[in-house]
Amino acid sequence: MSSLLQPRLIGRELARIAVERAVEESITLDCLTCIAVLDATGHLISYDRMDGAPFQSAQLAQDKAYSVAGNGKSTHEFWAMIRDEPWLVSGVGKVEGLNVLGGGVPIYFEGELVGAIGVSGKSNMDEDRAIAEAAAAAVIDVLVAEAASATVAAESVTA
Repeated sequence: MSSLLQPRLIGRELARIAVERAVEESITLDCLTCIAVLDATGHLISYDRMDGAPFQSAQLAQDKAYSVAGNGKSTHEFWAMIRDEPWLVSGVGKVEGLNVLGGGVPIYFEGELVGAIGVSGKSNMDEDRAIAEAAAAAVIDVLVAEAASATVAAESVTA
């Protein structure tokens, strides 16, 4: 048995599915957003800025996704963990790339963190979160369908 780890990570194709779904949801909610999709190791895989989205939101979207990749929790969950601890709240701003504003969500598949999505723009944090969650769900739907197809294929080979 090897001592090396082999993480499963979101790639470009799945990241683009997430971005396209986030854009669709942004339009539905009448928002203009920046969307960042990172793999679980914190590398930017795909990014999109809708026309009219504030340019300052570009880094916020990436920081939200980076924060999720770093701790495996949605940014709103991380805030809930620290909000009653003044010393943690004051320290959050000192950690480069850490963001606790709503709109960063993990992509988990079969219990494993495979990616993270961050959304920010002409939107509120609840909208950012809803958009990111819709994008993550689109990725999970594809992964579940692929797993089901692989299972069916494997069963037909052994039959």
